[in-house]
Amino acid sequence: MEPLTIIAAFLAGLVVKRLGYPPLPGYLIAGFVSHGLGLGDITIISAVAEIGILLLLFTIGLKLDLRELMAPQVWAVGGLAIAITVPLTAAGLVAGAAMVPALSLDGPAATWSLALALSFSSTVFAVKMFEDRGETNSLHARIAIGILVIQDLIAVLYLVASSGVLPSPWAFALILLPLLRRPLIAILMAAGHGELVMLFGIAIALGTAEIFEAVHLEGGLGALLAGVILGSSPKSKELYSNLIGMKDLLLIGFFLQIGYYGLPSPAMGLVAMILVVVLLARPFIYHALFVLFRLRARTALLASLSLFSYSEFGLIVAAIATADGLIPVDWLTTLAVALSISFFLATPVNAQVHRLYSRLATVLHRYERKTRLVAEEAGRLGKADIVVLGMGRVGQGAYRHLFDQYGDRIVGVEENADKTLEHRENGINCIHGDANDFDFWMTADLARRKLILVSLTNHSENLGVVRLARQFGYGGILAVVSRYPDEREELEALGCISFNLYAEAGHGFAEHVMSRVSPD
Repeated sequence: MEPLTIIAAFLAGLVVKRLGYPPLPGYLIAGFVSHGLGLGDITIISAVAEIGILLLLFTIGLKLDLRELMAPQVWAVGGLAIAITVPLTAAGLVAGAAMVPALSLDGPAATWSLALALSFSSTVFAVKMFEDRGETNSLHARIAIGILVIQDLIAVLYLVASSGVLPSPWAFALILLPLLRRPLIAILMAAGHGELVMLFGIAIALGTAEIFEAVHLEGGLGALLAGVILGSSPKSKELYSNLIGMKDLLLIGFFLQIGYYGLPSPAMGLVAMILVVVLLARPFIYHALFVLFRLRARTALLASLSLFSYSEFGLIVAAIATADGLIPVDWLTTLAVALSISFFLATPVNAQVHRLYSRLATVLHRYERKTRLVAEEAGRLGKADIVVLGMGRVGQGAYRHLFDQYGDRIVGVEENADKTLEHRENGINCIHGDANDFDFWMTADLARRKLILVSLTNHSENLGVVRLARQFGYGGILAVVSRYPDEREELEALGCISFNLYAEAGHGFAEHVMSRVSPD
């Protein structure tokens, strides 16, 4: 990519971030501007985007629990949503083609194919949002990602069927790939730490994708499967952490390339708006289905809004249909604009989703079912007056240090139910709950506790807890972990005690050493 394109992406992302939103819409704007000014090489940008998507699917696989795909709130909701949205989208496509003759579709087959593609949600958008908010381990994120994985599998089957090219007989050999788990993990362990771990992940993700392409299967499916094979290994978390920055950087290419489909004519823009109006029904459809399958109103809302966007798969199907002469070339630009608008709408809504729920909670609670999933039941704090929110490495360390002095007066809170059970088996007094959950703060009566220590995934998630504490009138001591000086200053300005992990690590190191040596 030309330097000016990269600079445009940075400046647009920076402006959007300063406005209080994730930088994603800025990258979309930079793509349209760069294309309008004739900057950048779309071939290179598309290649960068493809690698970013493969790494995204690989990292999803590293954290994917296949058992979760079998849950009714995943496969049933995903299937029913497609069954409902496809006819609605097909009606929008027919209306658009009737208004703009240049967008006329070649028969019902083209209409229904395009409607199926547009019934899917963007995996790139949803995962990026969850990571920005530090919620990849939450129940609503796991449910949404499970639905997106099922949609990706359906997309692969569709692409194979529509291409007219059957998978190679060698494709059956791919069922042996799980046998490579042990040797691959052994190689990963031998790589140690640092750049070799990152290089290993990139090689496996891209290499597996290439193998799948060679036998006429979708490469993205190969990258996803490779991640699943390596998931739950001793080094899977480190591998994920090493790849996350590279993946985020390369995915900028995905958002940039959307702008290179060009700007639409006024008539094509009107059709794109019709598709966006159809899209507005999607969160309501998903929310109703999630509640029907016994999810809480909050989980249903957060999962529904994360699926509130068109999928990049729509552009892929449109490109194939255009090459086959089924739809006019102008549809590519129209769909690219509809996709961009869906991102612009979904980004601010998802950025403010927790505040939105706190305002709508009373209304949404009326539509909840009386019986809930076991995973939706939050634990009780009991008489504990010291609470550690977030039981990662830092949270566990703080818990153990304080437990020696306060015993049963301290309790840990973990949002992942499986990890909660693991902590309990290790003798830690830990309950299941989401620190950013408005309902949890209310039912657990967090506001009356004397000391709350917050050590969540990232700064935005920590700030969400601080906002909830202020909303509930918390008058105790609120201590929050920070990683950078500006984060510490922001937290202290809000009245919190802040511990900078990086700046004050030496102090903790010295305390640990002196506790292990004699007084002399």
